[in-house]
Amino acid sequence: MPLADTLRHAKWTFATRRVDPARVTATDTDFAAARPGDLILAHVDRLGQHRRVQLRSGRPSLIFPGDAVVMACGARYAPDQFEGLAEIGAQGADLLAGGGCIGRMVARNSRIKPATRLVPSARLLGADGRAVNLAHFALAPRPAAPHPPVIGVLGTSMNSGKTLATAQLVLGLRRAGFRVGAIKATGTGAFGDVNEYSDSGAHYVGDFTDAGMVTTYLEPLDRIKTATETLIAEAGHRGCDIVVMEVADGLLQRETAALIADPWFAALISGLVFACGDAVAAMGGTAHLARLGLVPDALTGIVSCSPMASSEAQAATGLPVLTKEDLCDPAEATGFALRAGLGRREAA
Repeated sequence: MPLADTLRHAKWTFATRRVDPARVTATDTDFAAARPGDLILAHVDRLGQHRRVQLRSGRPSLIFPGDAVVMACGARYAPDQFEGLAEIGAQGADLLAGGGCIGRMVARNSRIKPATRLVPSARLLGADGRAVNLAHFALAPRPAAPHPPVIGVLGTSMNSGKTLATAQLVLGLRRAGFRVGAIKATGTGAFGDVNEYSDSGAHYVGDFTDAGMVTTYLEPLDRIKTATETLIAEAGHRGCDIVVMEVADGLLQRETAALIADPWFAALISGLVFACGDAVAAMGGTAHLARLGLVPDALTGIVSCSPMASSEAQAATGLPVLTKEDLCDPAEATGFALRAGLGRREAA
């Protein structure tokens, strides 16, 4: 089958959504030369943990043995699922994330299945003979764009409630009449988070894949910082008054730990929400943040589902615990905006 037909019938994943398929004019099989962000055409060999991929159109798609899928080479760090490296073997590779990250699995959580196995078919090349990479389609920096205030959302771990907190605070700020940007600074590309931000009414939604990375795991700190600043500037260019920014995974994850320890982070944010699972996590997490000079405005997340756990966390930390209903309340959200330096708006 001609290359154009193969690519037209392949399932292009979420991570490739900014890529212009017409830029692919050739292929090679030099998989040893693949670098993070390079586009790889692979065929499904054996189904494992992931039985679906997320399409660039914004919907999930079942996959079957033999299906052709276009993904980006990348690493992944997800304690609830896999750790993987940005390496493509000629004999096989692993589907590290349904959003379109292909690499080599090196560890997995024992509660999940092995990774879906893939057979790499080609590395996709442009007219210049170079590998087509997500970075070629990244947002351009906007140095003159306004820099809206940023409310950061951190958490103790995966699944502590960060994305829900981000989306609900976006909803509350939008209800209060603000134009809100919602961005995800780190993690592995997936449409679940950005769709949830969009559903909550964010005026602008962006993540690190818009800045040219399928994942931020093992990326240089300066690249992640530059990407984050690009996303914030893009939100300002689009007319956002304020940005809510989720940082993936837990405080001790490699990139998160490096970001929050950098004085850049404290200077970047005008407010901070901390999602945690229980009172002990709240106490330990806030103590760790305090050593870095960071003090949350409020706690939220799984701990907020239990009145008893919330009382324990508040007593241990002295911080208010906000439920999702609190975060989406215009009055509560306006309090965050005022502390960030914005004036009050009429509720939308």
